[in-house]
Amino acid sequence: MSSKSTIQETPESASGNTKEFLAAEDQGLHKGLGARQLQMIAIGGAIGTGLFLGAGGRLQSAGPSLFIIYGICGFFGYLILRSLGELVCHRPSSGSFVSYTREFYGEKAAYVSGWLYWLNWAMTAIADATAIAIYVKWFGHYSDFVASIPQWVSALAVIAIVVATNLISVKVFGEMEFWFSLIKVAALVIFLVVGIIFVIFGSPNGSPTGFQLITDHGGLFPAGGLAALVVVQGVVFAYAGIELVGTTSGETRNAEKVIPKAINTVILRIAVFYVGPVLLLCMLLPYTQYSEDESPFVTFFASIGVDAAGPIMQLVVITAALSSLNAGLYSTGRIMHSMSMAGSAPKFASKLNKSGVPFGGILLTAAVALLGVVLNYLVPEAAFEIVLNISAVGTMASWAAITMSHQKFVKLSKLGHYVRPKYRAPFAPFTNWLTVGFLVAVMVLIALDYPVGTYTLGAMLIIIPLLVIGWFVVRGRVMQIAAEREGITGIYPVLAVRPSVEVQHMNQDHREGR
Repeated sequence: MSSKSTIQETPESASGNTKEFLAAEDQGLHKGLGARQLQMIAIGGAIGTGLFLGAGGRLQSAGPSLFIIYGICGFFGYLILRSLGELVCHRPSSGSFVSYTREFYGEKAAYVSGWLYWLNWAMTAIADATAIAIYVKWFGHYSDFVASIPQWVSALAVIAIVVATNLISVKVFGEMEFWFSLIKVAALVIFLVVGIIFVIFGSPNGSPTGFQLITDHGGLFPAGGLAALVVVQGVVFAYAGIELVGTTSGETRNAEKVIPKAINTVILRIAVFYVGPVLLLCMLLPYTQYSEDESPFVTFFASIGVDAAGPIMQLVVITAALSSLNAGLYSTGRIMHSMSMAGSAPKFASKLNKSGVPFGGILLTAAVALLGVVLNYLVPEAAFEIVLNISAVGTMASWAAITMSHQKFVKLSKLGHYVRPKYRAPFAPFTNWLTVGFLVAVMVLIALDYPVGTYTLGAMLIIIPLLVIGWFVVRGRVMQIAAEREGITGIYPVLAVRPSVEVQHMNQDHREGR
């Protein structure tokens, strides 16, 4: 193309070059994750405090209908993962959905989705560190030394340890997450085995078990359908983190083969490790015996006289929170690396150490997590709730970005601009629009959940202006980088050749709506 030409080449021939340039964001990262680690991360990576701790309060308020809500939300979580899986097979990337958003919708969309995702995990890191500090404080019942440790000290120690191990190598992260996931899965398997035995053969203390506990206490919806709808947003966030399997694709050997196998286990995982335990809890004790102040699994084991259940389950919950903190630092490090390569995050976020770890992005998240230490010092009782609700918006934004990126990918494939891989999301694009409708409905439910949910969405009045200001700060560098590489700069998401100055200006005007 001459310097004066403004003719855009069609995108069909650009696929190889574009993939080459997009893959540059993974250069320097090590392929340190194997099938064993990916399978366990897929099975147990997203099982967190939302299930181990949060299910108690939701059972108390919604009753047995909670297992139906878990099933419905799990179904949509599976659809989101299938969409992500197809995108991964199209092009594995540690930038995950942020990289795909950039490919299909341009720099502004990638900037917004990336920073909201980072905000989600940064706030979650604070929440996890706070939760662990609270759980450690619980052991003060058994030790005066533990009781004397201030909550902020525990939070600081946890952040320091997890950050240090994340900086060593991706292999260390994979091993940590493997064992964290294994502990969580093992705890649920033990509960499932014991619970099923009690349902079949009866409780040792003679208490009734089985479906009669549901029918004799108001049925599936003892508090009405509205109570079931209110807990939907809480259940959705219990599934937060399922998209991590996509972020790992850039550092996984044979990702195109390993990732689909891992994702295919998700529907079974949801049935066995989410819906199954909640249904079983309803069949072992009346829903009224569960409480938001205690893990429902502790409540059950305590009811049959297992006094050691409390400390053991507290350790499992600590493991779940450590797993979430570990995954959050890993994920944001890679997302920030991808964004920095595109110019929408600070330059230092793209820096790699000798082990191929993007330490800049990890340390950026860790720095924000340290604000949680300050919160734990100033308001230890309220720190957890303050940050947990802010993270909600980022979770919804990331899932919407995955769904809409896949929607655009399918649309462009039908126009002949891409070739869909063999591993495809079922019934797309219908399932994409169905998922978008579900996410919108959840946002409405959050808005109606006064005061917590309303204040959560109200936080967008602060977040949106900050994002707008940030975009104007980085826009020049973003567009300069975009103009220097092939692809992601035109009306179409890809270009066959590097744009001329005139094309660059035309495309920039198009992106900015001028």
